[in-house]
Amino acid sequence: MNDISLLINTMVSSIVDNTDNVSVSMTEEKNGYLFEIKVDKQDVGKIIGKKGRIASAIRTVAKAAGAKQGVRAMVNVLNE
Repeated sequence: MNDISLLINTMVSSIVDNTDNVSVSMTEEKNGYLFEIKVDKQDVGKIIGKKGRIASAIRTVAKAAGAKQGVRAMVNVLNE
């Protein structure tokens, strides 16, 4: 699962301005793994994108990587 976390971290770090404040945490749920993305307040809009397109693309890539490993991967962007 660290591979998926590293993949998400790499994608998010390439989008945001403040790469030091990027963190991806993973928790095991009953139906898969939940990856939570935390970024700086100014970078939240860049991660979500227009109409949620970038967040959707990140979710799609994470789901594909999870399917390759035989697990369900869910991604959540935290708005703090």
